Amino acid sequence: MLRKSAYLALLLLSVLGLAVPAANAAPKDYSAIARNIIPSGQKGSLPIDPTQAVMYDALTPLFNKVTNADINKYFKSEKLGATTDGPFTIESVPRDGVTIKRDKYGVPHVISETYNGGIWAAGWIAAEDRGLLLQQARYNARVAAIDAPGLSAISLVSSLQNFQPSAQTEAAVAKQTDALKAAGKEGKAVLSDIDTYIKGINAYLSHTGSPSAPWTRNDVYAVNALKDQFLGEGGGDEARRSQFLGGLIKRLGAKKGWKVFNDLRQHTNPESPTSIDGKFPYEQLPKKSRKGSVILDPGSYTPVNVVQGESLSAERSANALEPRHQASNTLMITKKKSATGRPLMVGGPQIGYFAPGLTYEIDMNAPHLKWRGATSAPFPGYLLIGRGQDFATTLTSASGDVIDQFAETLCGGSDTKYMYKGECRNMATFNAGTLNGKQVSYKTTVHGPVVGYATVKGKKVAISSKRSSRGKDVLDLLFNRRLSNGSVKGPKSFFEAASKTPQTFNSFYIDNKNVALYTSGKLPIRDKRVDPGLPTKGTGQYEWKGFLSKSGHPHGKNPKSGMMVNWNNSVAHGFGSADDEWGRAGSVQRVNLLTRMLNRNKIKNGKKKGKLNMAQVVSAMNAGATQDVRAIFTVPLMAKLLKGSKAPSSQAREMLNQMVAWHDKGGSRLDRNLDGKIDAPGAASLDAAWPKIADAFMKPVLGSQLDELNSLFSRFDLPPSGQYSGWYQYFDRDIRSLLGQKVKSPFRVKYCGHGKKSACQTAVWNAIAAAGTELAADQGSSNPADWHSDATREQIKFGPAPLITMRYTNRPSGIQQVISFNGHR
Repeated sequence: MLRKSAYLALLLLSVLGLAVPAANAAPKDYSAIARNIIPSGQKGSLPIDPTQAVMYDALTPLFNKVTNADINKYFKSEKLGATTDGPFTIESVPRDGVTIKRDKYGVPHVISETYNGGIWAAGWIAAEDRGLLLQQARYNARVAAIDAPGLSAISLVSSLQNFQPSAQTEAAVAKQTDALKAAGKEGKAVLSDIDTYIKGINAYLSHTGSPSAPWTRNDVYAVNALKDQFLGEGGGDEARRSQFLGGLIKRLGAKKGWKVFNDLRQHTNPESPTSIDGKFPYEQLPKKSRKGSVILDPGSYTPVNVVQGESLSAERSANALEPRHQASNTLMITKKKSATGRPLMVGGPQIGYFAPGLTYEIDMNAPHLKWRGATSAPFPGYLLIGRGQDFATTLTSASGDVIDQFAETLCGGSDTKYMYKGECRNMATFNAGTLNGKQVSYKTTVHGPVVGYATVKGKKVAISSKRSSRGKDVLDLLFNRRLSNGSVKGPKSFFEAASKTPQTFNSFYIDNKNVALYTSGKLPIRDKRVDPGLPTKGTGQYEWKGFLSKSGHPHGKNPKSGMMVNWNNSVAHGFGSADDEWGRAGSVQRVNLLTRMLNRNKIKNGKKKGKLNMAQVVSAMNAGATQDVRAIFTVPLMAKLLKGSKAPSSQAREMLNQMVAWHDKGGSRLDRNLDGKIDAPGAASLDAAWPKIADAFMKPVLGSQLDELNSLFSRFDLPPSGQYSGWYQYFDRDIRSLLGQKVKSPFRVKYCGHGKKSACQTAVWNAIAAAGTELAADQGSSNPADWHSDATREQIKFGPAPLITMRYTNRPSGIQQVISFNGHR
């Protein structure tokens, strides 16, 4: 009867001349502009299509002169539906009601009559477009799920290693099913989607006669854990930093040693650039007692070797990550500061330059699934980063402190027994499987895997690692499901969705009226007697006291400044940095490059004065992508320091002049003419002089611990890395104080020249002069104007499969969106 009534209704609409909505009609698209780029491209089999990489690279030399025409040329459409970038080819799939159309970039546009059909299609596409990656990642990713000490899942994948999981590992990973079931109705819905997604993957494997074993839930759980380990974690390096503190105390005494340690870790800083208004206090340092923490003896910490029959150095070498281009950034402009009166966004994640890429694109059009953007193997038909009908989202790594190391008191005369709540317990043994045929096993305590051993006042302790998201990695999908199924309709529902993930990210939102941010993660509340930067005593007296409430997480919308900008910096004042993040709250950071350029790019013609258009926002991003943060912020401060002092040689003076000239011309590391050399001569002088300058101004206090500090927080994260860390932050706070400038939170200790300006000037000049002597010999000229840094050393190369070589740029790689909306559901 109902079917007959529906048929009559449709017939009546047809007779009256009214439109009958098609079951698979393109969804209404509220975007004013929607463009994106994924440099690794869509195709995952060899040879990989370089088209998007070429477009991505072509934007780089435009620096701060990007036009609307350039945006259309070097970013492709992100409009919903198969309406742009034709011609299209229709792909044959063995499921009724599912159509996949491929555009000229290979992007699949899914049209499904059912919700499950869309989820299934996503699995089919994952196997088709990333089959090689899926096979290489599925088992290697298990090491992330079980937190095997010293093993990086992404490293195993990128270096083509071969981890084979044991039954014990499989049982541990399978427990994530229980985590989903415990999440209630939504968790069970995610589990159902995973099963449908797996059917799509396996349908493709069967269709193509692949010899690969069928995918299972554990494969999906494992690749979710890989994402968590690679991008969604923070903390867990307390032991190395604790022994560094032990060394400071031994050399300088307890009082001064603690002052130096607190200076260098920069836990919080009222001067640090932030992304949202307001204060969100978290992880405050103890005001009285630190009795719940331990200070390790200097040099006593030794990591365990979990790969049997392989030396620790060889293991680390085999699994070392390529330098990460940590360049996830987002620039969002509120409607009040936008020249169009609508919010603007340019943003994306930096996940390295892999080929095949870790991400790929889908345009999804199924009931309750209307989205387009980047997705990846962990996501069963869900959006990772991209857009819905009337909003877009992206993320940057937040590196919240979700991992703690515990110092276990050994007992019973054994290295494998420990005290917990008054009982001498045996450590358990976890037999994980094999890596390249060699057994992987390690000990565990109630806190987690034993990652190393050290001494405290000469007494041996075991160091174990506890991660709040362990066994819960897959709960991240609760967030992505809401992003994908139409549940997110504004900042409030976005905050609620983002609060569901245990992984630690800064998630950004934009629609036609608002820009917003939420920092996620299952963030532990620690005992007040525990210093979050040191190992916690593992005796059971100082355990976590719960987790930060969702309202306590940094979140906000439409900042008063009119700009919400983030480049992996601290998002809010009061929010303490994780123990392994000594640069997140520095007073000067990469993000200052973006805000500085945005402020310079504001329109200045009448009524639009002080407002920004999309081309100017893209220009600010692109300029910052090749600028050297030291050239822009350190060089002018160094010139002020050295003003009026005598240079040790005319060559040293000219080196400083070249650095200043480089700053004045924009501080870019570009090689515009592709001669293999950075265009600006000042780059050569600064690159060679900076390590010596860094040591010169820090050595009076750090002494023999200079290199140890460098292992914790590098002198400079030199390109092709992302310039994320660097002692330029220390230079800024120390030298501004020395020059009598206002510093809201000055260091407790004076470093350069022990606070004597003349001694500091001499040390810095001598460092520049020493670098000049080396450069003159290396470059074959005594004139600094003739010197140039090697641009080929920092070019971007994809891997493990070959793709094009690109100019250095410090910008998002997983996807980068250029987007704005003019309407809303």
